[in-house]
Amino acid sequence: MRVHVVSDVHGRTDVLARAGEGADALLCLGDLILFVDYDDHSRGIFAELFGAEQAARLITLRTARRFGEAREMSAALWASLGGDPRDHIERAVRRQYEEIFAAMPVPAYLTHGNVDLPRLWPDYLREGHRVLDGETVEIGGLRFGFVGGGLRTPYRTPNEIDDEEFARKVEAVGEVDVLCCHIPPAVPELLYDVVARRFERGSEATLEAIRRTQPRYALFGHVHQPLSPRTRIGRTECLNVGHFRGRGTPFVLEW
Repeated sequence: MRVHVVSDVHGRTDVLARAGEGADALLCLGDLILFVDYDDHSRGIFAELFGAEQAARLITLRTARRFGEAREMSAALWASLGGDPRDHIERAVRRQYEEIFAAMPVPAYLTHGNVDLPRLWPDYLREGHRVLDGETVEIGGLRFGFVGGGLRTPYRTPNEIDDEEFARKVEAVGEVDVLCCHIPPAVPELLYDVVARRFERGSEATLEAIRRTQPRYALFGHVHQPLSPRTRIGRTECLNVGHFRGRGTPFVLEW
């Protein structure tokens, strides 16, 4: 069996359609939309609405961890559009989802990322797409468990949840051969982004589950340029499957 795994697609539809070629199935670990692009400030929903210069300003404030100023700046820009900011965001997200799910190969098993809007996914899923979150599925004789979303951060991305809720989903998955999450377990070298020069949040509940149940693999994304893309916890190989928007190629898992 061979599966291809992607995470952090962030609008990269040009190569997504080919990501399942040669595989029995595609696994997608979330973050489908592109809200703001830290490499190309002209891309993403924020730049689409307010321009590259304002996107660059937002990124500068966030990188400096001046979150209060970033929120004030954003609030003023959203107010300039009139109406409810959530309506503007949803329209832009829907445009991206329409293109992304049209390009998503089948069969595909998906879970949500921290920047996704899960309530919109049912409108765009095609036959052969299956969404799992706190759930398991058997693929080629192995049991795969999926846990989507992220934990609370100062960035306030749309699909951040409380630690307790995240832990309940991890517990619901139970013992599996392959644990698939959007965010990594709480291991420092897996969480530090060497380009953004910051630690992302990881899950203590996932780390404890790995130590206790020892799956063959723990797969995740979220950290785009990790200090370490892999480590071992007991017999479990913990693997960052890579920033698909940047790499354009899937991670390959064979057994």
